[in-house]
Amino acid sequence: MRTDNHDLMTAMRLLDHLKLCGFEFQHAGPGEDGPLVGTRVSPGWVDLVHLEGFSCDCFAWRKRTSSLIVPEDGLVERRVHGSALDVLNEMLTWQRDRR
Repeated sequence: MRTDNHDLMTAMRLLDHLKLCGFEFQHAGPGEDGPLVGTRVSPGWVDLVHLEGFSCDCFAWRKRTSSLIVPEDGLVERRVHGSALDVLNEMLTWQRDRR
């Protein structure tokens, strides 16, 4: 899928906003267009986003931090899969825990 400049600029603004909300991003592969991974750790949550391509293969999850031993993904509170814009927009609704 071809993206236009408007979609790309929107995604860049969403990334900038997530950085202001405490996310730290780094490239997980070679080149400027390689996969991008972002994390945010707060007292109650660990948030992770993986942006593989612009139109697909992106995902994010929010996992509760707890000392409880829970099988598999029992502490995962939220998940989202889809395009970069869909994932980034959903993540903006995930409030930062300020405990």
